[in-house]
Amino acid sequence: MKIFKKILIANRGEIAVRIIKSAKKLGISTVAIYSEVDSNSLHISKADENYCLGHSNLSETYLNIKKIIDIAKIANCDAIHPGYGFLAENPEFVKACEQEKIVFIGPNSNSIKLMGNKIEARKYAMNTKIPVVAGQVGKGDELIKKAENISFPILVKAAAGGGGKGMRIVHDKSELKASIEATSREAKAYFDDGTVFIEKYLESPRHIEVQIIGDNFGNVIHLYERECSIQRRYQKIIEEAPSPTVTDDLRTKICDAAVRIAENIGYNNAGTVEFLVDKNMDFYFLEMNTRVQVEHPVSEMITGVDIVSEQILISAGNPLRFKQDEISINGHAIECRIYAENPLNSFLPSPGEMQLYIEPNDKNIRIDTGIGSKTEIKSNFDPMISKLIVWEEDRDIAIRKMINTLHKYSIHGIETNILYLTYILKDSLFISNKISTKYCDSETQNIINRINEDRKKTEIEIPILAYLLFSLNQNIDETANVWEKIGFWRNIISVDIEFEKKMYNIELKKRNDNVFELDFNNKKHEALIKNINENSIDLLLNNSSHYLTFSNDNNFNITVEYNNHKFKLRRNDFMNDDFIYESDSQTNESGNNVSSPMPGKIIKINVSEGDKVKKGDVLLIVEAMKMENSISSPRDAIVKKINAKINQNIMSGQIIIELKGLRPI
Repeated sequence: MKIFKKILIANRGEIAVRIIKSAKKLGISTVAIYSEVDSNSLHISKADENYCLGHSNLSETYLNIKKIIDIAKIANCDAIHPGYGFLAENPEFVKACEQEKIVFIGPNSNSIKLMGNKIEARKYAMNTKIPVVAGQVGKGDELIKKAENISFPILVKAAAGGGGKGMRIVHDKSELKASIEATSREAKAYFDDGTVFIEKYLESPRHIEVQIIGDNFGNVIHLYERECSIQRRYQKIIEEAPSPTVTDDLRTKICDAAVRIAENIGYNNAGTVEFLVDKNMDFYFLEMNTRVQVEHPVSEMITGVDIVSEQILISAGNPLRFKQDEISINGHAIECRIYAENPLNSFLPSPGEMQLYIEPNDKNIRIDTGIGSKTEIKSNFDPMISKLIVWEEDRDIAIRKMINTLHKYSIHGIETNILYLTYILKDSLFISNKISTKYCDSETQNIINRINEDRKKTEIEIPILAYLLFSLNQNIDETANVWEKIGFWRNIISVDIEFEKKMYNIELKKRNDNVFELDFNNKKHEALIKNINENSIDLLLNNSSHYLTFSNDNNFNITVEYNNHKFKLRRNDFMNDDFIYESDSQTNESGNNVSSPMPGKIIKINVSEGDKVKKGDVLLIVEAMKMENSISSPRDAIVKKINAKINQNIMSGQIIIELKGLRPI
């Protein structure tokens, strides 16, 4: 077997860690690269060597072809694995590798040129007699005029896009010009290519994709299909393999079509052919991603094939280790993408310092992540924290397992979409597979309503009593207060706890090492502590089992998490005289200052000083975590002062625009 001695991973985060794992299994040394903002990232510590690319600007770091090639030469690397995103589908990067006789771990440059550009891929699919959705190409006003040949809604797409980046749906011609400009900006920033095109938007399709692998000897196989219809902003958030939508007949047709495309272009590495499937079960070619996909683990889980290892071995000159008849579907796998964003506040990015990070640990689960413990989530990159993957014998069991596993995934200090994901998985529409790519658009508000309703229904004695028992059973040190020190030997103690800004009193009688009797709200409760760790407790309360996690912001402000719902409380005996709760609201209608809800970079300002604005008007656009976020006026007003410029980096809470009223404030 041919093998590389050393490879460089031209990426960061979870995919860099994932590649390093497969390389180490093959006995290959690894080199990591990083920008200064990533200096404490996990992929650096996992690699055998690491090199700094410089500052955080993408064009100077992860998109700097010359700098990456130079590092590979200095480190004497045989090959470079690009991961996904960044330079993974950049033919100029492949060419640069070839010129320096460094192997690019990916397909040949012809495949990338043809399929990496969505416009050229559409033409090829049509020539191969594979159906495609109606579309148009062009620039600026020409593209706007051509849109008249396609009925709305229309999808504006980046030609070099992928991973859900560079896509916008347009419902009316008046929105088209701004959408083309915004999509082009996003594509230029993330893929270094601002070319866009338009195509007819199918109203409620399924998104089905097929994982293929080809080698340099003309062999191409598929690893069956994945269901990727649960998307938000055209970015997948839940993926399944196999698809519960696909019949045996459609599976044969769609997988054969994917293999035919790959064979016809001489495809020689891992790739994914994506399709849309309409209500009549007719399928249309969407695009081909000439790289490893974010969701590749679900295909690995049901087939047992290590896709990244195959990529490496194929690029080293080995034939595929599997034939098609040796690949079969075993069980069902589901992947959830964990993002740093707030679903209850328009999915705003939520970078910042974690107070707690606890990963679930169980049989048949897998976590691909670029972090290993609580850390700071930066605003410079995509907001994905990790991917949680579960496997079970069938879909129903896998769904239940994923819900239970998400309940054990605790991240405090920043907002995440974990709770949102659990409610999707519990939704009858998802369970019965009555979904489409429009699911998140149509159902998110219903999900948020259910989240808020269930939070209000929470039996408050569970988080309150659980925290009291947790706090009294922690190790005592010299910084503990009087109640902490005496709580272990007094038979009865009385404690006041402030929960969600309301005060409650609890009397506790300790019966033995782990069984307690408590009086709360004029009712007796019995608790048995089954297990307690530094940040979690597993207990029986009134013979019902509960698992909760806790974090402390060092000012005795406690976050309690129960079934992924988070609550705020304080032990009253910890209370400071100057303690003040922070307001939950970011702005109010009478405020004069407009501030950014997240750190980021200003990429567009829509107003000038002296302009009249109405409530809801978009004042400016802030780019954070590779997404554009609109900052709107909280009320009708006049723009008094603008305190920022385009391309300026800003901090969370920084006052960007000052308003003055059209009416008394």
